[in-house]
Amino acid sequence: MSCLLGIPVVGPGEQHPGELVDVIARLAGESLTGAWHPSVTGLVVSYDGQDRFAHAHEIESLTYESARLTVDPKDLGPFERRPGEVLLAKDLRSRHLIHLEGARLVRANEIELAKVGSTWHVIGVDTSSRPVLRRLLPRRMRHLVKAGKVVDWSEIEPFVAHVPTAHLQIPFRKLRRLHPAKLADLVEAASHEEGEEIIRAVSEDTALEADVFEELDPEHQVEFLRSRSDDEAAKLLSAMEPDDAVDLLTELDQERRLPILQRMPQATQLKLRSLLSYNPETAGGLMNPDFVSVAATSSVADALEAVKSSPTPPQAAVVVFVTDERGRLQGTALLVDLLRSDPLDSIATATKPDPPSLPADADIHEVVRKMTDYNLAVAPVVDDDDKMLGQISVDDVLELMLPTGWRRQYGMDAAE
Repeated sequence: MSCLLGIPVVGPGEQHPGELVDVIARLAGESLTGAWHPSVTGLVVSYDGQDRFAHAHEIESLTYESARLTVDPKDLGPFERRPGEVLLAKDLRSRHLIHLEGARLVRANEIELAKVGSTWHVIGVDTSSRPVLRRLLPRRMRHLVKAGKVVDWSEIEPFVAHVPTAHLQIPFRKLRRLHPAKLADLVEAASHEEGEEIIRAVSEDTALEADVFEELDPEHQVEFLRSRSDDEAAKLLSAMEPDDAVDLLTELDQERRLPILQRMPQATQLKLRSLLSYNPETAGGLMNPDFVSVAATSSVADALEAVKSSPTPPQAAVVVFVTDERGRLQGTALLVDLLRSDPLDSIATATKPDPPSLPADADIHEVVRKMTDYNLAVAPVVDDDDKMLGQISVDDVLELMLPTGWRRQYGMDAAE
């Protein structure tokens, strides 16, 4: 599109030429071969020191040499932004976009247009460095630099919060296709404003928003929680896993911790207050207090029903803890073993007795040794009477041991 900027805009008589300033597109787009591409709705034309509007229907031809209209440029009305429209050069070019297929940020160094039937469309963006070279050349030579790596627009979602048309936003339906860890990668790679736009979009789903926050590094968690009210922060932390919520709560300024905690549901408050009493680098500080347990007298069907009815997240319900009549840990049953067993059998048939466990004050080194020695994906944490306090999953340990910023260093390349 940079080849078009600055070209003369002429009417039927070619007597009052203007200059092309920008191309206007509506992001809703139209279907082209099953994909969605924004349609060009007009041009911004500079004439007599004013920006004027040429409707798409008034474009007779558009080439590297000139834009020809069916009306005289001097007769064009003033340009005004309309809802749903963006200026391709001013609003999108040289800015970050989300490449949904690759789940990464790319830069729109060039925006590619094509005419399909009688309508011009945005078909993709060139993320290579060639458009940068193209803009350094005289306008008459720019078209000689061919396109580089072009990403189809159907795989792209632009940031639009900076566009004056305020109601525009990133469609949540597109972002929900991405894993929370990928969304967190995008937030961390983006500017603060871009990150806010992603988080604002996913906030339509409270559970997904909480998952994304759990994947963010502490620095970004605090950054994006800082602008929220105590009520909003309490709602978000209440939706997070208790161990992750406590970690984030301790990262906040001390004067905010208690007000936020007091705004949470009573049951959540009790869980978090209990976790806050432990050193964060001990088994008690690492554990998740949510788990599934059944009595040793239960059947396999009882255990499966307990898993089904428990509010415990799926990743925390892969192991069922078996306790005696006094609530002391007696064994563990893997969910997969329960599914393979006869529902009428006693749970003892799928239970591994005397499981290795950890005291709440066990340090990180002891946790790692125990989980490694016994090849545990989930380790139970018990009190002095062997009663269950919570469980530690292997990913909790990995996150603590990996260096700060590990995702940005190893998991995601810099934005193109």
